Formats: sequence, C-alpha cells, structure tokens
Amino acid sequence: MAPTAPRRPLSARIRQPVRTAPGRGDPAGPRPLPGRPADPPPVHRTIICVSLPCMAILPEDGQLDGHGIAGVYHSGRRLLSRSQLRISGCEPTLVQGRLVSPDRATFVAVVRTSADGVPDPDVCVERVRDALGTERITLRSFAARPLKLPVEVALGTDLAELGAVTAGRSRPELSASVHESGLRWSTDDGGHAVVTADPSPHDALASAGLLRWELVLRPGTTQTIELRVTSDRTERDRPLSRAGRAADRLLPEAQAAGDDRRLPALLGTALGDLRALLIRDPAHPADVFPGAGAPWRCGSAPAEALWAVRMALPLSTRLAATTLRMLARTQLSVQGPDFGRIPGPLRDAGPHLPPSCTGMEATLAFPAVLAEAWRWGMPEQEFTELVPAAERCLQWLRQAAGDEGLLPEPGAAGVLRSDTQAHAHRAAILGADVLEATGRPGAEDWRQWAGVLRDRFQEDFWIDDRTGGRPAAARLPGGRPLSLLGSSAAHLLDTGLVGGGRPAAGLLNKERTEQLARLLGGPALDSGWGLRSLGTGEPGHNPFGHRSGAVRVHETAVAVAGLAAAGHEKEASSLVRGLVDASEAFGNRLPEMYAGRQRTADGVPVPHPAACRPAAVAAACALHLLTALAGIRPDAPARMVALRPIRCVPLGAVQISGLRVAGEPFAVRISRRGLAMVEQAAEGLQLGV
Repeated sequence: MAPTAPRRPLSARIRQPVRTAPGRGDPAGPRPLPGRPADPPPVHRTIICVSLPCMAILPEDGQLDGHGIAGVYHSGRRLLSRSQLRISGCEPTLVQGRLVSPDRATFVAVVRTSADGVPDPDVCVERVRDALGTERITLRSFAARPLKLPVEVALGTDLAELGAVTAGRSRPELSASVHESGLRWSTDDGGHAVVTADPSPHDALASAGLLRWELVLRPGTTQTIELRVTSDRTERDRPLSRAGRAADRLLPEAQAAGDDRRLPALLGTALGDLRALLIRDPAHPADVFPGAGAPWRCGSAPAEALWAVRMALPLSTRLAATTLRMLARTQLSVQGPDFGRIPGPLRDAGPHLPPSCTGMEATLAFPAVLAEAWRWGMPEQEFTELVPAAERCLQWLRQAAGDEGLLPEPGAAGVLRSDTQAHAHRAAILGADVLEATGRPGAEDWRQWAGVLRDRFQEDFWIDDRTGGRPAAARLPGGRPLSLLGSSAAHLLDTGLVGGGRPAAGLLNKERTEQLARLLGGPALDSGWGLRSLGTGEPGHNPFGHRSGAVRVHETAVAVAGLAAAGHEKEASSLVRGLVDASEAFGNRLPEMYAGRQRTADGVPVPHPAACRPAAVAAACALHLLTALAGIRPDAPARMVALRPIRCVPLGAVQISGLRVAGEPFAVRISRRGLAMVEQAAEGLQLGV
C-alpha cells in the first residue's frame, strides 16, 4: 500500500498567522478589485442547515476552519467561525457528509490509531451538527483493545454580521476566555457567544481556543461529546420550527406517491425547507412569513414571500393570511401617488433593462393572492379583514397606471415591462372578484380596465415576424419595443382562478398564446432543465446571468401551470420532467436558480455559485408542479372543485394527499391514462367541469 502523506497537527495550524498572496486564500474570501464590490462567496458546495433565524453554513468535511463564509449564525451574526476536531493529533478522515433534514447534517469520518501497518481504521467518528449550533461528536471503537484517545476541538469566532462577512469585511478572530465548561467571546458592542461542552473538558486553553478531553474507549463502546453555542440573541429569537408544532400547523404534511419514486422525497424535502424558512414578524409574533432564502436573503422579500405562499395555497391559506397581514402593515399610508404601495427593494433586471421594483410587484400580487386564497377556502373573517388592504393596492394601481391601461416602472425612465402589465392585469381581474365577493363597488370597472389593458398590450407589445411573432420584453421610452425573449414571458399565461375554478384569461389571444407556447417549448428557452431567463440567441445571453440566461425555478413552474391551463401539455410536460430531474441532481433541494446550459445525454445541471439554497419560492414550486399535474381548480365559496390533469402524464400515475380545499383534507389520484379521481374531499364539495 502506498504511503500516505503525514497529516499536519491542528495545533500547528491554529497557532500560525495566515499568510496569503493578495486575493488568494484570504480567510474572508477573494479581495475585490478597487472600486468594485465584493462578490458573494460561492456556497454551491457547502451544506446549509436552516431553521430561521438560525443557520449553519458547513463545508463538505464539516470542519470550520475560520475561512470564508462558513460558520454558525443566529439572527444574522456569526457565533462560530472555527470548530476543528482532532483525534490523536490528527484530523479524522471524512468518508461522508450529508444533509439529513433542513436543519441538520451528519458527517462520518474514521481514524486509524494502530501502529502495526494495518490500513483498517479502528475508530468511527460521527458529527451531527444543526442550525442552532449544537454539535454531537460520537466516537465508536472497533479496536480489539482499549484505546486512550486525546480529543481536541479548536474553536473561534469573529462575531461578525453576515453582511460584513459576505462583503469581505469580517474582523479578526476574537480572544476567548474560559467560561464554566467551555469558552466565551465578547465584543465592545455587547455581543457575545458561549460554547458549553458536555462532558466538561479536562483542559481548556483560551489563548488557542482549545478544549481537550482524554477519552478511554473499550472495544465496541461509544462516547459522545456535545458542544452547544449560544448568544444574547438565542433566547430572544427562537426558531419557529422549534416552537412546538407551530410550523406544522401552518404547513401541514402532504404526501406524493406514484410511478415516479422521486416524488415523495421531492415534496417532503420541499415542505421541510419551506417550514425551516418561516420567520415571525418581530412586532406581531403571531404572524409568520417565509424568508426569501439562505444564506443571502434570510429576511423579508415581499414579492417572493407572496409568490411562495401563493404556490403553497393547496396546503395552507393560513400562511397566506399571516403573510398578507404582515405586508398590509407596511403599506404606505400617506396620501399621494404612493398611497397603498408596499415598499420593496430594487432588483437587478439584467443587462438590457434598469432594475425593477419588487415593491410594485408585491403590491400587484397582494389582491391576486388574497383572491386565490379565498377560492382555496380562506376563512371568511380572515378574508374580510384583508380586503381593505387589497383595495388600497388597487387604488395605487389606478393612480400609477391611470386610464391608459399600461403601468410604467417608477423613475424617470418610464419603462413599460411586459411582465409588470401581466401582474397588473391579474391584480385587476382577481381584485374585481375580491370586491364583488364583499359587496364593495368597483368590480365591473376593474374588469373593464383589465380589458383596456389587454387591448393595449395586444397592440403595443406584440412584435410580428416571419416565425409568428413574439411578445416584447418591454417598451422603452419613446415607445420602441425591446425584442428580447426570456422566461418572464411565462407570466403572460395567466393561471389566476376566477369563479367556477376557471383560469382567468391571460393578456394574449388564443393564436398568440399558441405562439408563445411554441417559443417557451423551443430550444432557445427550454434548456432541458427548465426555462432560461434569456434565450440563447439573444444579445447578452449568459447561462450564469441572474436575469440573462440562468434557469429560474419559479418562472419555470409558472410556465408549467400556465401552459397546462392553456392546453399546451407537451411543452408543460417537458418543463415538468426537466425540473424534477434537476431536483434529483440537487438532492431534492432545488436552488432558486442554476446555469442555463443545454442539457446533454450524460450531463447534470450546473449550480450557480451565488444561488440561495434552500429558497422559499423554489421549495414551494414542488407543490405547485404537483397541483398543476392534477389541474386542481377550487372554488370553495361555491363548494366546487374542478380537475383538469395533464393527460400525457409526464411522471406517470401520481397520488397526492394531505391537501386542503375549503378547509378540509383533499386527495386526488391521476391514472396512467391521465384520468383524475378525487379520493378525499370536504363533505358537500361538488366536482365541477
């Protein structure tokens, strides 16, 4: 057997200052060029455990070495940046590291202690780490004789905020002090972190951040060391997932089964991730909303929160209600042109358009999500309480768009985006349903306004050409259409539910909807793993571009539902298979986006280094795909539900249970012939056409 290189003792490493060439190997990540903001550190090869507001970003071997973004975070502060295990003077050899639940990962390593030249390891080391910062280190002996093992864990932290770590501005590691059965670190601003150990270490060396044990393992026995990190924020901000069964009540369990054996894991992982991303409103703890994603956007992102709860409506109208209540409290209340708008940050829109306003997107989504939640069975009291906020959103829309029927982006540029017009059209149609359901005036006026918008869009946003034409991505100042095609065009295929469980009419007529379906199903947009955010033939296409070529999971799922509702099942089926195959390649945890490279026979989807994973919208897409396969269209106020499954059954026979329609359990089965059968439903619920 070839000799192995000697392993360098951990203590030798932690006592030496880090000397690196500029920009390479820097503990805080690559240094930005002068005048350029720091790139976010890549996280596509890390294991991320989440139970917001807690998070652990772990390298593949589970050893925190104090470099990069890795560490244990609570409410945005890094409590632990270094946690390195050494047994008998050397690091264990990793054999497996994996995520076992949204908030927990396990790492299995081995140690060879015998000096007789036998290559077999005789100690197995299992490290279980969770998002809250608890680590259980279990050593199991397979040796034929008792072993005396010196165990050391080197700990350290900078107590830096996540934003500073991301930007490469983390501070030097703090000095530790011995504290009871562990170590403590403090900052001048009053922050602190404490690591406690059970059993207590035999020795603690504060200058090096070392805890030491002398363990005796008899043949076949195990010993466990538990480390727990806490801070001033731990008791103040407890994760929702650890507060009894609150998260389970907001998002109950659902099951998927069928010919495709990947479905149970896909749905189970997605729902677990969505629960792990739920956050309480600090000012109103009873109201919960989904954070956008880990590690970069753990806080509120209004538009993405609404899209996530919209896709989760088949499981929970309660989560939609708490999210809508939280956003209603943020509406601008000063009379003026912004009255009723929900604030939100700007978002990069790619190389051809200025940044878009996510607050505008959230304001338009609010009445649509409320209307659909009502169709799924939101209790009347919750629905009625939220209607005034939806009215304020519509009032803002009227002021922003006027009677012309087209909604410009805020700012001097005055760009008219096609997907913004789709959101406005949906808000008007479904907002009219909200007004009509509560006996408020204006419903018919909004339907007429939507008709004007539809006519203007057909006239001003369609570009005719020899291939059948395409929708413009936007109209620029002066009226010039921007001829770009990307996945955002999927929003033109409306899937909003109106009376009788029917989908609302989209912005395009039948012929142009058919042409858009052909474009979405063509090789320029369909990568085989999902829709590209910008087609391959468009100027500026970049398969890794956030909005210029990467596959965005949310827009692909929107396209699936829209294509299926419009009867274009072939194109919808291709996208379903692409997303499910991609999910398997990502361990059933879909990121918010990944590279839009073309699929090959032996290829796998390529990660995007800066993508959030998990992400709330991507997690909710799994449920959205399944309900689109079954074509579930509820109308709870009319005690009716319609089914229109995708008859070409891209995943074979499928059974979905644990859903809720009209507040009661609902289960449906789709056969291999594409026939849908209701297996469980609320009493008195009628099957519509």
